[in-house]
Amino acid sequence: MFILAKENSIANNILIELRDKHIQKDRAKFRSNIERLGSLLAYEISKSLSYESMEIQTPLGVKKQNGLLEYPNLVCVMRAGMPFFQGFLNVFDKSDCGFLGAYRSTSGNKDEIQIEASYFTKPNLDNKDLIIVDPMLATGKSFVKAVKGIRENFKPKSIHIAALVASIDGIEYIKQNIESEIWTVDMDDHLNEHAYIVPGLGDAGDLSFGEKI
Repeated sequence: MFILAKENSIANNILIELRDKHIQKDRAKFRSNIERLGSLLAYEISKSLSYESMEIQTPLGVKKQNGLLEYPNLVCVMRAGMPFFQGFLNVFDKSDCGFLGAYRSTSGNKDEIQIEASYFTKPNLDNKDLIIVDPMLATGKSFVKAVKGIRENFKPKSIHIAALVASIDGIEYIKQNIESEIWTVDMDDHLNEHAYIVPGLGDAGDLSFGEKI
């Protein structure tokens, strides 16, 4: 498991702004900060992918350089995942992409939370490196549902779960239910009774696009 905030970097300053309830009032700034952290985490994931030596003809000669063997496929969990996903797409600009519409079917006790997937469009994921992008890894149930659904129809080469903020509970749930690589910007202590990450940053979808009714 990789946690970006464990090491000092500019990512921590962006995360500080993202968590600050006063700065959060600027919706455009909030989305921009999520996108920036998406790009930084995508860069870290890129180091784990496969590369090959390539010859590049410049105007003055030939240079050998290691380049990405194949771009990973990306899957965005909507709606909260859209700014985070854009950060990944800025880095993996040639990737094929899929989109999953998922929502909680109850707002009750965190142990009763169920995830419904109402929409899922995807490219061919067979023998591909796959990155599933969702900013909040709370219970982990949306990631598990997505991975299980994908594996019913495809055989990806690898599966990477990418989150902005993860909970310890959610990470443990994923580890118990699926095999995947987990990447997150930061990890927080626990979930409250409504399955929101504490201290977290609030509802990423509402803060990005406005409160839903």
